[in-house]
Amino acid sequence: MRVLSPRELGEGERERWRELRALADAPRNPFMEPEFTVAVGRVRPQARVAVLYERAEPAGFLPYERGAWGQGRAIGLGVSDCQGAVLAPGAAPEAGELLRGCSVSSFAFDNLEAGQGLFVPYAAEEHATYVIDVEKGYETYESVLRTQSPKFLKTTLAKERRLGRRAGAVRFVFDERDPAALRALVGWKSAQYRRTGRRDRFAREWIARLVGRLAETRSAQCTGTLSVLYAGDRPVAAHFGLRSASVLACWFPAYDVEFAKYSPGLVLHLRMAEAAAAEGIGMLDMGRGPAEYKDSLKTGELAVYEGAVTRPGVGAALHWLSREPVRRAHGFVRARPRLAAPASRVLRGSARLRRP
Repeated sequence: MRVLSPRELGEGERERWRELRALADAPRNPFMEPEFTVAVGRVRPQARVAVLYERAEPAGFLPYERGAWGQGRAIGLGVSDCQGAVLAPGAAPEAGELLRGCSVSSFAFDNLEAGQGLFVPYAAEEHATYVIDVEKGYETYESVLRTQSPKFLKTTLAKERRLGRRAGAVRFVFDERDPAALRALVGWKSAQYRRTGRRDRFAREWIARLVGRLAETRSAQCTGTLSVLYAGDRPVAAHFGLRSASVLACWFPAYDVEFAKYSPGLVLHLRMAEAAAAEGIGMLDMGRGPAEYKDSLKTGELAVYEGAVTRPGVGAALHWLSREPVRRAHGFVRARPRLAAPASRVLRGSARLRRP
């Protein structure tokens, strides 16, 4: 086994990584491609890749980050929506030995891909990630919506027409390259985080830089994709995510609150599904975490996992102290829906108090 920084991966190793992903049974999520790991490595100096060998041939890759005290975590933890190792069929390293070879005492994950037999046994929680299936085309998806959410579809399409009458002809760009549209999205998303009492991800320099790099990334299995809904010449909703040839990983959606009554975010997602289907993409992955709009749009769910593998020692204790109390508190609230609304109000109030 060798441990490299992502930028040290040669093109042969990256191609082998892609070959192994193509052999996996899991959806081809772009977060699991080498391009995402390389982009994280550009903004996170602690990013590493363990390369496992079998008869001098790369047989597996584990992208991760190593903390100051030797604690390990999935690459891009906190923003990556799909995590795990990329292994050749039949490869079965022992988790503890792998961590030892990586010089880490733990490996934490919060969106572990289903089917990751190496790490799933160590998961503390299972979560649902919500998906839209457009494998059979957008018309088929619309027919599913008409059956399961007839009022939702009818209302959303009516709001799209009203938006056009109010603000100008509605048009949609699936892969917008205008930097101004990306800046507008970041502004809306930051405001949304503050409004809802959540930490503004874009206030963290490495995340802002990562999105900037991925916006310029274009490869067959990992392309940064900015989708924008316009009314006249004005952007009213946008989304930035990553796409492979078969999966659009939804990541950062937001809209201009001035047009909130027209539900531009929902209209945007319908148009994204339509455009993705036209491109031959079969699935939109909206990520974990319950939301009303996901319930309206989804056609199914996939499992992802949260937890950590640890090796005995001080590092394992540090991991437990730094992550477990918070994770358990979140799980306590999630398991008791009556607490969710009061908790949300507290977060929003605390956000108002923090504003200058």
